[in-house]
Amino acid sequence: MKNIMNHTHYTFSFAFAFAFAFRFCTNAPTGFYAARVIACFLLFGATCSFAQVRLPLLISDGMVLQRDVPLKIWGWASPNENITISFNGGEYKCTSDENGNWQTVIPEQQAGGPYSLTVTASNRITVNDILIGDVWLCSGQSNMELQISRVTDMFADDIRKINNPYIRHFKTPTHRYSYEKPEKDLPGGAWKAATPENIMDFSALAYFFAENLYNKYQIPVGLFNSSVGGSPAEAWISIETARRYPEYIESVEKLIERSRQGNAAGAFDENFRRMMEAMPKDAGLGKWHKADVDDSDWDEVSLPGYWRDKDIDFGNGVIWLRKEIDVPASMAGKEGVLRLGCIVNSDSAFVNGVYVGNITYQYPPRIYNVKAGLLKEGRNVIAVRVMSNGQGGGFVEEKPYKLIAGDEHIDLTGQWKYKAGVDYSTLAPPPSAPPANSIGYAPTGLYNSMIAPVINAPIKGVIWYQGESNTGRAMEYESLFADLIADWRSKYSNPQLPFIYVQLANFMKAQKQPLESGWAELRNVQRKTLAVPNTGMAVAIDLGEWNDIHPLNKKELGRRLALEAQRVAYGETLTSQGPLYKSMERKNGSIILTFTSVGSGIYTNLDLHGFAIAGEDGKYEWANAVTVAKDKVKVWSDSVKKPVKVRYAWADNPDDANLKNKEGLPASPFETE
Repeated sequence: MKNIMNHTHYTFSFAFAFAFAFRFCTNAPTGFYAARVIACFLLFGATCSFAQVRLPLLISDGMVLQRDVPLKIWGWASPNENITISFNGGEYKCTSDENGNWQTVIPEQQAGGPYSLTVTASNRITVNDILIGDVWLCSGQSNMELQISRVTDMFADDIRKINNPYIRHFKTPTHRYSYEKPEKDLPGGAWKAATPENIMDFSALAYFFAENLYNKYQIPVGLFNSSVGGSPAEAWISIETARRYPEYIESVEKLIERSRQGNAAGAFDENFRRMMEAMPKDAGLGKWHKADVDDSDWDEVSLPGYWRDKDIDFGNGVIWLRKEIDVPASMAGKEGVLRLGCIVNSDSAFVNGVYVGNITYQYPPRIYNVKAGLLKEGRNVIAVRVMSNGQGGGFVEEKPYKLIAGDEHIDLTGQWKYKAGVDYSTLAPPPSAPPANSIGYAPTGLYNSMIAPVINAPIKGVIWYQGESNTGRAMEYESLFADLIADWRSKYSNPQLPFIYVQLANFMKAQKQPLESGWAELRNVQRKTLAVPNTGMAVAIDLGEWNDIHPLNKKELGRRLALEAQRVAYGETLTSQGPLYKSMERKNGSIILTFTSVGSGIYTNLDLHGFAIAGEDGKYEWANAVTVAKDKVKVWSDSVKKPVKVRYAWADNPDDANLKNKEGLPASPFETE
């Protein structure tokens, strides 16, 4: 903000002075020439103001710098400008190059702070409240983005107690992408301390990870959060790594060409807007939210559930739903909360005709505040306008649907009335050009805009939660994920950079029979990536939710990531993982499995579930399994006489898989090789 204000001040001063000089000097015969001289002088001064020394957004008030390593400080200035950096009693000088780029290196620093950093050239910048500690790059999909505010149902008491200025979070604005070249700076963002006024915007997973590390080491922790919901892994690789994949390079070249010809995403958006304007309008808009609407001819449906499971032939458009409830006198007039679980895809909610809130996509919980005085004794009406996008819609099952006021609540499950406001299902599909978000998810796009600008800043390591968008492409992901890790290590000039990631959690409905699973295949690839040195993996198949791709228990997951960080990044000797498949031996019609990372041993007081076994025909059957040694499990099935392979937890949602070590850490899913 200080840089922007300085820039604005000089620009305004120049404009005012130029106008004054021109007006004054043109009153004399020689005034025109005098005006030209003065204008050139002022223009030179203004040009210098444009090139004032400047720092990247990451180097700003409240930042955390990595301890015990040389620290790069960099920025931009006028060409060949002399620059002095003062920090913690030392002075460091450098000169910008012919393009105005500059950087210097501050010797390694011990943990501590707060400190100030001053940069002096033609102008002076001071960065305050700097801590020295451990900095972690937090990246991936929406499960890394997911904010503390989304997990308050599960961790309200923990969140109320958070007030730690030594844990700090920098969130890069999402959905920024670039294809022609890596960006030099971030589009926005600021360092925020973990205090009550800031905490709700922190990544939940990153915060609980940092909390564990801070409690263990009492060292400041910086979290640089650069993650984008729905992003595939290939969006996070550099052009150098993308060249290993011919199909990636082809798509990048097309996007570069489009960007040179004009904004492809913008053109698509304009076409889409025109198409939507030509479509039929929602018949209920402005009318059906009201409390006195006659809905006697509306159809009925029992909710929660999905339209397709309720015999509602509707996939793409707007459905209105209404429910009458009887509010007792004890709830009337009070402030309330309307809980509408999760809704596919977006919704707007009304109580007695008054708008109480909306969510624009399917995943967040619907928690809408009802103002005091809105609820009345007796008949009340809740109306919900739901927009479904192509795949059908509905109210997600096993979520809370209730109206709360004081200590009482009214159950909102059961019969609702519904009527279509507009059905787009039978209309022509949208334009064939890809939507803006798919353009932003193409190879290199997110790396160039959200990783490249911060590569100069040393970090302790990376935590990564991603893979949902690559399910179905496990074979490709096996090389792609390893290449991404190598890519970032190369860019950071740190071949041993710790890289710790989350294995995909359980999701979707559990199946009764052994089946193929793209999620299981990708988990198996994630397990095999542990062969890459200095990597760690947190297993999450017991922490997911079948009806929510964003499981809430980020606290336990953060603990598991921190355990792996203690082993990989801090050199601790501890049991940080559950059992990991090592080898198999066929013996007397059974298969003996050997595991590593068993800690005190495989937990034995359980009937083991989640194992399937196959013979030479490759057909898997559920199997019996028992622990036969501290690190061994015997697997067999009476229906498979000559077994050759075993799978464990091989499903989208392996809900009954229960192999773990005595430390309570679950085993990773696997398929024997």
